[in-house]
Amino acid sequence: MQKVKITQVRSTIKRPKNQVLTIEALGLGKINRSVEHQLTPSIEGMIRKVSHLVKVEEI
Repeated sequence: MQKVKITQVRSTIKRPKNQVLTIEALGLGKINRSVEHQLTPSIEGMIRKVSHLVKVEEI
């Protein structure tokens, strides 16, 4: 499986509740915090939902 590094680059202030919960489920929550995940279909869908708030890099 492919690994990706996800970095939060924008704030969740004034964002819908489902986007805030998605960011928290990814393990983020503060700007410039990064996490690594296996690229599964569920993680891919979460990234797509908050793509305007995060930066994704393949590892």
